[in-house]
Order: sequence, then C-alpha cells, then structure tokens
Amino acid sequence: MKKLKMRTIVLSIIAAGLAAGCGGGSGGTAGTGSTAAPSSAGNTSTSNGAGGTPGTGSAPDTGSTGNANSAPGSKATTWSSVKWGGGGYVTGLIFHPTTANLLYARTDIGGAYRWNQATSSWTPLTDGLGFGAAESKYHGIESIALDPNNDQLAYMATGMYTFEGNGRLYISSDRGDHWAYVDLPFPIGGNNSGRAMGERLMVDPNKPSTLFYGSRTAGLWKSADAGKTWAQVTSLASARMTQDQVNAVGGSAMGVELVVYDTGTKGSGTATQTIYAAIAPDYASAAGLSANMYKSADGGATWAPVATPVSGYHIPHMTRAADGMFYVVFTKDAGPGAGGPGRFYKFDGSNWTLLKSEDPNGGTNFGLGGVSVQGSGATARIALGVTNSWGSWNGQQIVQLSDDGGKTWREIEATMPGETTSGWVDDVEIDPSNRDHILHVHGGGIVETRNASAATPSWNGAISNIEETATLALTAAPAGAPYKFINSAGDIGTWLQTDLASKPTLGPTPNWSNGNSADMAWSDPLYIAGAGVANWSGAGGFGFWSGDGGKTWSNFAALPAGAQANTGSAGNMVVPSRNNVVWAPANSVPSYTTNSGASWTSTNLPALAVVGQGWDRGYRLAADRKNPNKVYAYDSGGAAWATAGKVYVSADGGHSFALSQGSVAANLAPNAYWATSMAVNPNAEGDLWLADGNTVYHSLDSGASWSKLNNFASGAGLQGASVIALGKAANGAKYSAAVYVVGTVNGVWGVYRSDDAGASWTRFNDDAHQFGGIGVMAADQSTYGRIYVSGTGRGLLYSN
Repeated sequence: MKKLKMRTIVLSIIAAGLAAGCGGGSGGTAGTGSTAAPSSAGNTSTSNGAGGTPGTGSAPDTGSTGNANSAPGSKATTWSSVKWGGGGYVTGLIFHPTTANLLYARTDIGGAYRWNQATSSWTPLTDGLGFGAAESKYHGIESIALDPNNDQLAYMATGMYTFEGNGRLYISSDRGDHWAYVDLPFPIGGNNSGRAMGERLMVDPNKPSTLFYGSRTAGLWKSADAGKTWAQVTSLASARMTQDQVNAVGGSAMGVELVVYDTGTKGSGTATQTIYAAIAPDYASAAGLSANMYKSADGGATWAPVATPVSGYHIPHMTRAADGMFYVVFTKDAGPGAGGPGRFYKFDGSNWTLLKSEDPNGGTNFGLGGVSVQGSGATARIALGVTNSWGSWNGQQIVQLSDDGGKTWREIEATMPGETTSGWVDDVEIDPSNRDHILHVHGGGIVETRNASAATPSWNGAISNIEETATLALTAAPAGAPYKFINSAGDIGTWLQTDLASKPTLGPTPNWSNGNSADMAWSDPLYIAGAGVANWSGAGGFGFWSGDGGKTWSNFAALPAGAQANTGSAGNMVVPSRNNVVWAPANSVPSYTTNSGASWTSTNLPALAVVGQGWDRGYRLAADRKNPNKVYAYDSGGAAWATAGKVYVSADGGHSFALSQGSVAANLAPNAYWATSMAVNPNAEGDLWLADGNTVYHSLDSGASWSKLNNFASGAGLQGASVIALGKAANGAKYSAAVYVVGTVNGVWGVYRSDDAGASWTRFNDDAHQFGGIGVMAADQSTYGRIYVSGTGRGLLYSN
C-alpha cells in the first residue's frame, strides 16, 4: 500500500485523543526534539496481554464500573480480525539468530507481531495494556532488538512521530506476551521517513545488559542496565537537533541510523569492544561530524570516523557475516522506497570492495534497501533489496541474489511465479535456519519465497493475521442485507464486507484511493452511496453509488460545492432513500441530490468557520432509519477551543434544516470532528444518540430535547465519550437496541454497553483488547454482542 497519504490519515486518528477537551490524548505532547533530557529514562510501567489493544495501559479492568450494572450477554474477551490481508507498511523483520522460526515484524502505525509457526500466521503483540487510547502513538514501532542469549527477551522502541515528544522502550521477558515500558529521553519516529533503517536498537551479544540506540534527533544513546536508564554517548556527539533543524531537512531527521557490533561470540560477560554506528547526513551536519560512519574500539568510550567510499549517503542497513566481513548498503535517499544512486560494498574493517551499483538509467532511479547474508567468504549467500523499482518485468530488479559473496547476481523475484511486490523492498531477510526461505517487506506487508535456490522461485504473501489498514468510517448494514458493513478506509478505498474471513471484492474502484464515508438506504440496502479521494489520479474528491448491492458502480456525474477540493476525512454522507443522498464534505456546507448525483443543491446549514491549526471540520450527518424525511446534522464546533456543538434537524429529507434549541440548551462540549459521534436507533423514529467527546446525550424527540448521561467523563488524556453505535438488542431487553460507547467511566477507558437505554453500563472489552485506541465503531444488526472496531493501524476487528 502506498503510504504517501498515511501520515495525514494517522494524524487524524491520533488527533481524536488530542481533541478530547482534556489535553494530551493519544497524540501525546508535541515535542521539539531539542529539549534537554535526563540521563535516566524516568517512569517505568508494566503492561500485559499481548493479545490486547488500546486502553489506558494503567487502569485495571474492573468490568462493571460506576453505576454500570450487570447486563444481558457477556464481556467480549475474544476478538478476530476482519480479513483484508496486510494493507500497510511492515518496516522491519527481526529473526532470533539461533532459535528457529522465532521472527518479529514491526510496522509503522500498527504495532508489532510475532510469527506463529504452528498456525502459519502472525500474533499481534501490542493490543493490550500499555497500548490504550491515550497511547496510540506507541503503535509506531521504530526498532526491535532481541537478546541472542535469551530467546524470551525482546525490546521494542516506539513512538509514531518525533514531533510528538519522547518515545517509549517496551521490554518483554516472554516474547512479547507481556510488556513493561520505560519512558525514553529522546523522540522516536516509527512513521517518519526512513523508518525501515536499522536496526537502531541493538543488544550487546556478549554483555546483554548493554544496549545502544541510534536516535533520530539526539545522537547515540547507551543503557547499561538492560534498558531501564539511558545516557547520551557524548563521546560521539552531544548535539540535539532542534525542531527548526528537523523542519529544514523535510520534517524527518534520520540521525544515527544503525548500530552494529563486531563480534562473533556471545555470552562472554565482557562488553563487545568494537562497535560501528552509521550517521545520516542531517545529524553529521548538525553535530559537526566529519563522516557517515564511526567506530569505537573500546566499547563506546571513544569514537573515530571511518572513511567510506561514498559520502553524503544514507546507510540503511549493515550486516556482519560469520567471518567478520561487513556488508554495507549506501543509498542517496532515505526511503521508504529510496531512490538512488545506490552502492553496495563489503568492508573488512580497513578495505572497501564494491559489489553492486545502481544509478539512474533510462527513466528509472533504483536505490538499494535491505540486505541479508548467510555464510561467509566466497560462498556467502547475499539477498539484496532493490528499492524504487516498480513493477515486474523482464530485466527488472526487486531482490537480487548472490551465492558467491557478491561476485555475480541473479534476479529471484521479478517475473517469477506467485505474488511479487516491488518498490519498498526496504528490509530483506534470509531465514537463519533455512537459506531457501527469504522474506522482504513492502508497502502492503510481507512476501516470501521458500525455494530461493530454484531457477524460478515462487513468491507468496506472508501476512496472515497482519491487518494494518486505517478505517475512516464504518456503516453497519440492516439485518437481511447481502453484506455486513461498508468499510471506508485510507489508501485502500471503500469496500463491502460480505464475509468476515475473506478479503472483500465489492467496491467502487480497486485503484489507490481513500474512502471517507458511505451509507445505504436502510429500507433498500442494495442502494449505496459513498465519498472518497482519487489518490491514483490526483483528481481530488469523488462520489459513487450502486443500485444493486455493490455489483456495479457509477460515479456521480456532478459533485457538490467543496467536494472535489475538501478531501479530508471530516466529511460525511447519508442516504435517506434510493437516489436521495446528503453529502457534507469537509469544511463545506452540505448539499443534497435527488437523482444519484446528477445534480446537487446546497442546504441552508450555516458555513463552518475555520478553527485553526489546519484542522478539518464538518457536519456529522445521520439519517433516521424509520422516517426517511428526517435527517440530523451535528456540528461539533471543530475543536476544543471553539464554539459549543449544535444539532440541526431536517424534516424534508435533508434539504433544509432547523437548529435544535434543545441542543443549544444542552451546552454540548466543543470538540474536533473525529472526537465525536452521532447515531440513530434504527428501530425507533426520532431516537438519537450523541457523544460530544466528553459524555453522552440522548434524545427521544428527534433532537428537540436532550438528556445528558453522567456516566462518562474525560480526564488524564482520555476522551469521555468519542464513538457511539447501536446494534441488535439482547433477548428480552427493555430497550430496542444495544448501545455501545467508546469512552471513559471512573477513569477506565474502554467500550461500554447498555441494554437499558443508558440507565446502566458495563464494560464490554477487556484490558487485553484495546488496540491502541478505537477510531470508528459499528454494531451488528443481526447478532447481539457483535461490534466492529478500528484499532490504530490494526485494521478492523470484531467481537466474538
């Protein structure tokens, strides 16, 4: 998946926490990358539940909280992923050097995974405590390190963007099933440019209590106590790049790109003395360093520059063979999918030998990415990733293989059978226990071959249970519809999910696009309309509809005012009935069509004022499912510092609206679009629910008056109530729908359910299932207790 748009998408997801009206939030505190940090890492906390997801990471699961009483049905303790398959950038693969099949994957926005050989699938490791709603930025994994002496021990450096402030180091003694974490004294950028470089974090094989970390903005750091505290290695450099310096290099500093130990032993008890560190051009300039590589011969006490055959290049990967020979990649650009020129050398500590070059040629600009070596000397097997080489054709390069130490090369992926992927080949790994098993990352996940020595190796995706899509809107279908929900997502577009275990096939376009919103006519669910962004062409916003349940699609012949230019995800669309659509593009006055988009007419809703800081805002729409003439529009204010929220009501299918004075009297908290939610009870006319980011409101008279529920409250960086959905009621329930709210009760964040119209609430998820926060949610209309949620970079998940 191309991630050119993903930074904006992820920032929208993270900003949900920032906009809670309580400060902080899942986005963390914006950091400059230049504030002096203590040598100690500071706070240490413990988390558990590798199978879990977003939550507070600190408050225990109390089950029923506040006046939340027991309710029909049980808590959802098992969850499954809705099938897409990958959908996001896996930035690194880390094998344990001696334990067969022990492999970890790190992603840029979706956390980390461990390979399960028994099931041939990946186990998510960052779903539970420590990865809650206020901690979504820690789903950006910048580096993972393993202890060669102890295959249970794993370290993981996390943080989405360096501007968000300092990162965390997570430490596990059971292969990621449980984590403790330490606050690091420097920023981490798991979704910044150059995120496949490394590894930046390394454990000393001989003295595993010693770790080094190559940071992006603050130089090299060392821990002498297994990661608990950290001190800057000032003997290399003491410079910390300011935010102005980071901005001057494009907003993403590369810093110290990797650390490599020069040793073939482990467990000696004496620290490895010879260490190499690669220095990016940006940090070399900021720190006054003279070279792009430095060497220490005394365990990091002192450092000396190493003369490299090219200068001013990045060194994304460097690996040591069994005989002590180093293999080093140089590429001009930082990546992902770095362009060239690219150079690949071997280095014996004194002499450099060129093994491969890539230069711009005939319209191509190939770079070099990942490298892996097995064996040594004249028979060393080397797998080398070629980056920015798009497509699969005769003469193309994706993965180059040498079985003679780099003297000769052959292509093993382009034009080969199976699933071949190119472009972002930024990490390549040869399985230490099987030289014919070669894997590499790409923008949509991982591919592998298990017969690399064959004349025509076959390739397949290795992404089972890795789900890294970013859903922006989710609409559940009525009972009896031929699909379960409509998924509108960043980068992959809009799709109808007919089978939770199969990748969807029904959608308006397979091209690279964003899906921003979609809806169906409730009494006629074969009629569907949606809005998206045509990333593939750069044409901006577009709309589409289907009259046959997604089998065929047509684009709207015309677009309403604001739809083409305002492509942010703070846009919304509802379908009161067939052919009738109301569309509220971001930052725009909503418009309606009565002819499936052949023409549009503006509604009378007020124009939205700009709230600042580049934030999009928009009207959140809801169509009454019992009376198609009623449409509701909610203006959340746009930001916590803006004006109070308001609700407008239409009695003519969304053509004209009147302000609900009851919503004014309710004094709805101002909040960002993505921190708020509105939903109707599909089983009762005029039954409307609203989450204003802080708490929940309920109206039984089509928005004329509102009752405030006092169960939910914001605090400690957590939103009180951000998402609301209504689904099938429990058998015998007094209220006609089960109500689900993503929010905080008595300081405990989670999903809460009420079966009695909000009189009582019980926590529905548990601490093991928090998913880095929940951005969107829909409730099934056929199965009680089933909801669909999006985690931070975790795709869609559903409760069992």
